[in-house]
Amino acid sequence: MNLYTKLMKRQSEGKPIRVGLIGAGKFGSMFLSQVRHIPGMHLYGIADLSAARAREALAHTGWDADAVVARDSEDALASGRTFVTEDPEALIRAAGLDVVIDATGSPAAGIRHALLAAGQGRHMIMVNVEADVLAGPYLARQFDSAGLVYSMAYGDQPALVCEMVDWARTCGFRVVAAGKGTKYLPSYAASTPDTVWGHYGLSPEDAKAGGMNPQMFNSFLDGTKSALEMAAISNATGLLAPRDGLKFPPAGTHDLAEVLKPQAAGGVLDEARMVECVSSLERDGRHVFGDLRWGVYVTFEAMEDGGSGADYVRRCFREYQVVTDSSGRYATLFRPSHLIGLELPISVASAALRGEPTGRTEAFVSDVVAVAKKALRPGDVLDGEGGYTVWGRLARAEDSLRREGLPIGLAHGVAMRRAVAEGQMLTWADVDAPASQAVTIRRAMEDEARQALG
Repeated sequence: MNLYTKLMKRQSEGKPIRVGLIGAGKFGSMFLSQVRHIPGMHLYGIADLSAARAREALAHTGWDADAVVARDSEDALASGRTFVTEDPEALIRAAGLDVVIDATGSPAAGIRHALLAAGQGRHMIMVNVEADVLAGPYLARQFDSAGLVYSMAYGDQPALVCEMVDWARTCGFRVVAAGKGTKYLPSYAASTPDTVWGHYGLSPEDAKAGGMNPQMFNSFLDGTKSALEMAAISNATGLLAPRDGLKFPPAGTHDLAEVLKPQAAGGVLDEARMVECVSSLERDGRHVFGDLRWGVYVTFEAMEDGGSGADYVRRCFREYQVVTDSSGRYATLFRPSHLIGLELPISVASAALRGEPTGRTEAFVSDVVAVAKKALRPGDVLDGEGGYTVWGRLARAEDSLRREGLPIGLAHGVAMRRAVAEGQMLTWADVDAPASQAVTIRRAMEDEARQALG
């Protein structure tokens, strides 16, 4: 509740938090629109594959790019301006940098940037959920060893859900389910970049004019991004993944507690303590009344103590008009929207001023495995998240490890070694995975997890 006070103090002392942003896309641009208005926070540098695009992002979000862009990092440090580079390593190594934000979306790049940041003594805000799901437990340990913060990005749904789970547990409630809303139908799993815009009600021409990336948007539609976000929440909170992947049950805000409870109590969950996404569409395509398409939720219940305590809490639910199921036992709290990068300064301030993450991976509980969108033949090259060849399905880590599932984060640019039928999960043995830092770290993490499972 006092981050702004702490920021004002840093401002008065002339010691702003120096922030480096990697990736000037949509998420990064939303952060750029806000950071210039925040006392005690200095946008020290931006790294992007295109320096011109980084300058355009500054101009598009209200900056006078010609006035604020420094010659180099030394000039930025001395003048309070911002330097732009196409070399992320140069940004991370820049003297005086406090916090690194990775908003690239590339798993391999995110891992590389995180390890370098830990080695250079920088806190890390990992917008890149793909990297976090692929190697989060490993990365978190590196930052712990260095006495630094490794954090989810506030404003993105995983961090907001983690906050709600923490709230419920700190209040003494038992968390039954947590997750987010989205637009989903089972047929969307087969969607490709060629078909995506019809589902969004856009023409390819309009989407192109708006600078919208069809593969990125398709990763939201085909369920892959939802799986990644639920895996991140699971790995941060210990909540479990459904055994057969996300169900995406239709549910409005008034029905969350009725739907997101165990099957034994009339809900859809295999058991209590799970992650799940709700759809804003009924299975016949009709719109769900009071949908949670852009929001997040947590369902919870009073702890059973063998006495009348739980009954008293349920009576309080009724008295204070908490949304519950028909029994009054299961309650829900939801937030109808999230503001993505506009809220990211919360993570930056929390890391630098409190030494605390806004959610972070704690263990390898869930995974996202690649599933064939079509019949794949030897020699076919996978195109990763949101593409034509595979989609990502949520799985419990123990099941992914047992079946040697290929992580969706590594299903890009690799060739098939053998044929896989449409709808079948890919395994490591199905592909020729080239040696890389990301592969080495992931395989080491898997070996460690297998040993822990016995």
